[in-house]
Amino acid sequence: MRYRTRVTAPAAALLGTAAALTGQNAAHAATTAAGADGTATAAARTGGGGPAPAPETLGDPVYPDLGNDGYRVRAYHLDLAYDAGTALVDATATLRIRATRRLTRLSLDALGLDVRSVSVDDRPAEFEQVAEKLRITPARALPDGAKARVRVTYGADPRRTLPHTAWVPTPDGFAICPQPDSAHTVFPCNDHPSDKADFSFRITVPAALKAVASGSLVRTEALSGDRTAYTYRSRSPIATEVVQITVGDYVVKERQGPHGLPLRDVVPVARAEALEPALALTPALVDWVEQRLGAYPFETYGLLPCNNDAPNAFDFTGLETQTLTLYKPNYLLQEESKIGSHMMHELVHSYFGNSVSPATWADLWLNEGHADFYGLLYRYERGWADSLGLTTLEARMRATYALGDQWRRTSGPVASPTAATLFDSQRYLGGVLVLYALRQLIGEDAFGAVERAFLARYRNASASTDDYIAVASRVSGQDVSGFLRDWLYGTTTPRMPGHPDWTVTPVPPSLVAPHRRTTGAHRHENSATL
Repeated sequence: MRYRTRVTAPAAALLGTAAALTGQNAAHAATTAAGADGTATAAARTGGGGPAPAPETLGDPVYPDLGNDGYRVRAYHLDLAYDAGTALVDATATLRIRATRRLTRLSLDALGLDVRSVSVDDRPAEFEQVAEKLRITPARALPDGAKARVRVTYGADPRRTLPHTAWVPTPDGFAICPQPDSAHTVFPCNDHPSDKADFSFRITVPAALKAVASGSLVRTEALSGDRTAYTYRSRSPIATEVVQITVGDYVVKERQGPHGLPLRDVVPVARAEALEPALALTPALVDWVEQRLGAYPFETYGLLPCNNDAPNAFDFTGLETQTLTLYKPNYLLQEESKIGSHMMHELVHSYFGNSVSPATWADLWLNEGHADFYGLLYRYERGWADSLGLTTLEARMRATYALGDQWRRTSGPVASPTAATLFDSQRYLGGVLVLYALRQLIGEDAFGAVERAFLARYRNASASTDDYIAVASRVSGQDVSGFLRDWLYGTTTPRMPGHPDWTVTPVPPSLVAPHRRTTGAHRHENSATL
């Protein structure tokens, strides 16, 4: 995962290009000068009495500028062509949307993309790029409930400097790490996990390279000019923040997982042999998690140790892009006891985070708390000591419990993060502590039933903290809403069930300023599974 600071600078400064407004776009921009939100244009186009443009936000409590209202995306088709000589990408993004209100104008999230044309249902549409939004005015307003096809053609430079970016350039191509708020630097989208959609990809590359994306390969085409096009399709919807697209000098290594599950790893050719011991761990990891959380939820799984170990390539250990977890190769060269629990952490995200996505970014603890919970269980079952030298979950939870009030003071309650504290230990180990407390209260069997019921109820959808609380109360047969709300939103740490002797370390009066990260990227070193 990665944390980025939102920006509100003018579009030209953000995009770093004079092409931000061109042709009909500049004329359209002039008509919106009277109002920054473009309302004047909408009124003029609807005779002065029409509805205002749809809101350019979904009201996320952590990233309020992220996402767009007025429609929902049903499907994305991304057609990308990579030029190895220039390292540039030419692309077309086709979105199938459904309006949830009458739309005179809609917006997509987009940053650092050189947009060339936009059409709605094959009719040219006026557009402008402002800050991180691509505003689109269709030739005809879309009625409430209408289905429409929005097509955007654009160019992208994976090496362009931006305030935040999902592109990870490599010597032979690129990978992407969109989480949490950077998918829209790769393709225009409704960049919020509450608006999951179907995805298909067509990626054209020089014949010497391979292109891989989330989902399964459905077609390979040999093209003129010594180029190859690869088409992938996902059987399940994907949140924009966990899409993966990668190009490079790769070998795709296939093996079989439990009950015939296809596993595929996408590995730099030059390092395939050295990485094999880590890749070979996956079948046993899948078997272990399936015994606890049920059948793996997607059509395939595998690892992508992309060909970039530079310290600033991406500032985390692993990223759970759907069906293909991104890693730095050097990390996977370590012995099993050093990487196994973190590999489990990322695999668990296939369930919590990918199959069931957070409804808002304030619900992140559902992803990270669960991933660390099962990653720690996997570690301790094997007798591997953690970073504190502890070898049991109870010992680690007691140590974490002692820090409870301090973390609530510096990082806020577990389910109340800010952008500055979103990816700190409170969402990871603090989330584990909440799950441990619930298991202590209702018992291990009931806890396991809650987990499976939650995953079944919200599979291929998004779910909130309230949704988890409701499932826990229904399945356990007792109202645990007050108990969980105290743990998730309280400013002091509740008593731990079954452990009346556990104590919380007093918080020094001087400890009042919130903890702030010194880097713009999230590090999985916050994860206790490392």
